[in-house]
Amino acid sequence: MRVLGIDPGSQRTGFGVLDVSGPKLAYVASGVIRTAEGDFAARLCEIFRGVQTIVAEYRPQEIAIERVFVNRNVDSALKLGQARGAAICGTVDASAGVFEYAPRQIKMAVVGSGGADKAQVQMMIKNLLKLRERVAADAADALAAAVCHALRRGLPAAPPRNAGRA
Repeated sequence: MRVLGIDPGSQRTGFGVLDVSGPKLAYVASGVIRTAEGDFAARLCEIFRGVQTIVAEYRPQEIAIERVFVNRNVDSALKLGQARGAAICGTVDASAGVFEYAPRQIKMAVVGSGGADKAQVQMMIKNLLKLRERVAADAADALAAAVCHALRRGLPAAPPRNAGRA
């Protein structure tokens, strides 16, 4: 099964593609859709088209996207929500299921701590997927969403919490 992870953002939207087969997670691709400064509607269109292109190229069966985290800056949260909506609309042609995960849920699945920072997520993604180098932070977050989804869906067998303990 192919899973596309998306980390939405109005300036940078990360994406990560994994193939999942039994207990194996195989890295396929990742990257960042960078939008040009200027008109916000044009940025949303860039995100939409960028995700459409990725979906057409990699043909995911399921899509995992990070939910909006609302902090003190309401304007930023609204823009992030719009970027997220543009990304989701870009997946429609895939006829794939779209699954949403909270940032803390994704970090917990990948790092083991919901309060993990971006560097920790990058390092764990590098190790889990046996990559030679770290990927960009936004791409790592998108790959983390895909890994979280694979674990939550039971695609690879997740070890019991106390595995290996006597």
